[in-house]
Amino acid sequence: MTNAVKTPEQIAKMRTAGRLAAEVLEMIGEYVVPGVTTEELDRRCHDYIVNVQEAIPACLGYRGFPKSICTSVNEVICHGIPSESKVLKKGDIINIDVTVIKDGWYGDTSKMYFVGKPAAHAQRLVKVTQECLYKAIEIVRPGTTLGDIGHVIQQHAEKNYYSVVKDFCGHGIGDVFHEDPQILHYGKPGTGQVLEEGMTFTIEPMINAGKPGSRVLRDGWTAVTVDRRLSAQWEHTMAVTSDGVEILTARKEESF
Repeated sequence: MTNAVKTPEQIAKMRTAGRLAAEVLEMIGEYVVPGVTTEELDRRCHDYIVNVQEAIPACLGYRGFPKSICTSVNEVICHGIPSESKVLKKGDIINIDVTVIKDGWYGDTSKMYFVGKPAAHAQRLVKVTQECLYKAIEIVRPGTTLGDIGHVIQQHAEKNYYSVVKDFCGHGIGDVFHEDPQILHYGKPGTGQVLEEGMTFTIEPMINAGKPGSRVLRDGWTAVTVDRRLSAQWEHTMAVTSDGVEILTARKEESF
């Protein structure tokens, strides 16, 4: 395990990888339309990462994962495998999760997209899930605990009558894809590890419209809601600064 606390020079390399990951999500948006296959989205992202960014798609081959991005549609919580047979249709919601390796350092981020115009309840779930991420980011600074982060996310989700997926979590990241600490999206204030300057990790709440449970399909990767109701997720990689946080995977449409 790499130390969770990084030097300014290491964070600079992560900043580059994070910016590239954000640019992939910015690039792919216009292609998320009815009739497109998730395989085509994967192919476009792969080609962009490899040929334009001259970087490496971290997911490809990771523990046997067969594609360069994760595409999680509707009731899929996370780790959906792109496929030629999965055609997006009007009203779908989809999470695209991208991790880029540049010069040995990782940037990991995901975003929700609407395919056409989804139902109001789907739009609301996506919005509240993004708010869960942003509310967590707002409190990240030296002295905050991991329990504080989880509590903020859980409170906002449950206040809106949604549930937090507990089977998956955020994670430390650097020159290793997944390292300590684990960032749970539920918890009690004042508990768990205390954040310090230089720590780098992801926060990636997965919020379900129905029950919090998940099950993994026979492909060994795709996690779906137990009740087949919708799920949403947003993710950023960040670094704790002396007085707050820097979002290493911020997109142009966001203001932090």
